[in-house]
Amino acid sequence: MADFEVEVFFDGDCPLCMREIRMLMRLDGKRQRIRFTDIAAPGFDPASVGMSWEQLMRRIHARLPDGSVIDGVEVFRRLYCAVGFGPLVWLSRAPGISQALEFGYEKFAANRLRWTGRCTDACQIPARRSA
Repeated sequence: MADFEVEVFFDGDCPLCMREIRMLMRLDGKRQRIRFTDIAAPGFDPASVGMSWEQLMRRIHARLPDGSVIDGVEVFRRLYCAVGFGPLVWLSRAPGISQALEFGYEKFAANRLRWTGRCTDACQIPARRSA
């Protein structure tokens, strides 16, 4: 049996992302159902997930105990279930709400570098910091 319910791969250089991650860390507390992995950390190897740095930077990803990788809104659903917000997760799957969340996340993922001041005119995924 795995020692986590979900392993989230997050961009530790993203201020908005880190606000969410810090909240989840507090909520997870001693439960430790979530494994937090910062893809911006110098020692992180994207090959450990079987993905490229660019793929991981385009949207949020998570790994489940069986090794499968999920992305986007489903990651947040799993994270919120792990911290005890199951009823909200159930609501997030309702028709209309689910589509709105997917649409909102796609807009955020496409613009997060710009919205967090990490690019100017031409917004590209930043190069990886060396280990």
